[in-house]
Amino acid sequence: MSAATTVLVVDDDYRVAKIHAAYVERTPGFTVCGQAHSAAQALDLVAELRPDLVLMDVYLPDGDGLGVIRKLLEAAESAESAESAGPGPHPDFVVITAARDVNTVRTAMQLGAVHYLVKPFGYPAMAEKLTSYLDLRRRMRTLDDADADADQADVDELFGLLRGQPALPALPAKGHSAPTLELVRSAVRAAGADVSASEVAERVGISRPTAQRYLSYLTRHGVVRLQLRYGATGRPEHRYSALG
Repeated sequence: MSAATTVLVVDDDYRVAKIHAAYVERTPGFTVCGQAHSAAQALDLVAELRPDLVLMDVYLPDGDGLGVIRKLLEAAESAESAESAGPGPHPDFVVITAARDVNTVRTAMQLGAVHYLVKPFGYPAMAEKLTSYLDLRRRMRTLDDADADADQADVDELFGLLRGQPALPALPAKGHSAPTLELVRSAVRAAGADVSASEVAERVGISRPTAQRYLSYLTRHGVVRLQLRYGATGRPEHRYSALG
């Protein structure tokens, strides 16, 4: 399995940063490499830790998150222009903020933020954004490995991945949890290959029967695909992979 995507969490509120870091750690395929609570600290930690992704708050005590993004982009562009060893490519960014004004949203888009999450939000919203980002990285890596130019269908697919996943089907009231359902789906999508109920259970931290129940539910609603793999004993193993 490929290495986990490293994430730097930036938020001026220590409590909120801790919550968001916990959300990241719950999502298969991601790990938190650090937390920053100011613009200066964010710049220092990006240079030190080289995260793949930064969850960037806008309102910081010594500046704003969009300004931090702009500085990192300018530094990366300068390093590329100078053809120096430099700090390397800049990370990707998800803007996380209470700011709802159109100007802030527009600026975030112009700076290339891959997602914009409006506070407050729960874990499912975070997991959906992270999973769509992971899908995008995986698909881009596949295209890079193929060493071929992207055609229009490839480009459409890449932009479509950032739009995220379709809404999950409504759960029956008894015996099911929406956050657990999201975790199970995220685990299947992050695997990059077909997985068993036991593997999903281990990654999510639930029992195998519970994982099997949720996987069966997702299969019935066309979210994951069930495949049978026959071993030496002749008894088929149930394997699951993501659809869409």
